[in-house]
Amino acid sequence: MNGSTAALAEVDAIAAAARAHPGVDVALCPPFTLIAGAAGRGVPIGGQDVHAAASGAHTGCVSAAMLVEAGAELVIVGHSERRADQHETDAEVRAKAEAAIAAGLTAIVCVGETEAERDAGNAVAVVSAQLAGSLPAAADRLVVAYEPVWAIGTGRTPSIDDVAEMHAAIRAALTGAYGDVGRGVRILYGGSVKASNAAALLGVADVNGALVGGASLTAADFVPIIVAAGESRG
Repeated sequence: MNGSTAALAEVDAIAAAARAHPGVDVALCPPFTLIAGAAGRGVPIGGQDVHAAASGAHTGCVSAAMLVEAGAELVIVGHSERRADQHETDAEVRAKAEAAIAAGLTAIVCVGETEAERDAGNAVAVVSAQLAGSLPAAADRLVVAYEPVWAIGTGRTPSIDDVAEMHAAIRAALTGAYGDVGRGVRILYGGSVKASNAAALLGVADVNGALVGGASLTAADFVPIIVAAGESRG
């Protein structure tokens, strides 16, 4: 819940950086109010949430068709903040992903554990269970994002070994769910990604990109992450 129309200038600067690094796929997911204004500026635009229903008595919600009409190409579903604050269940996240994909959007399905769950040694089990309940029936236009809840916005990040372990578990779950197709599903890491740690995180096996939070609000913070992604793939 950040940004106003003045922030569209940041979109232009980020789009310019994306053009300079054609090997990196860059997308932005602003608040609903900025989707139409941000679309068509040279970088794919997505929503931060979507309702599973096509229409109806769901005041304050936005359907997949509405996102498409506004110019969105993708949408985040099941972000940890919505799972916590709006009490979204795995079944609801799955339904949202299905609706998004059916409308032609790419669905970024988020999963992740709390600090208590990690400290108890249950991180992989928790995330695997979330995946099992949240994944759509087909892997078309599917991306998975691992976001350790305790690392979001805190400046803390898991160790490289922790990230590698979790992404390997997610890859195994995806191949178990979708077969060989699951090997091609992108897995993003999200949790206090910034310029200083992006290169190390993006160098981990099965980390196919980043779901960037606070560092995506300005081009000054986000562009160095794009550069790091380009270098990690170059």
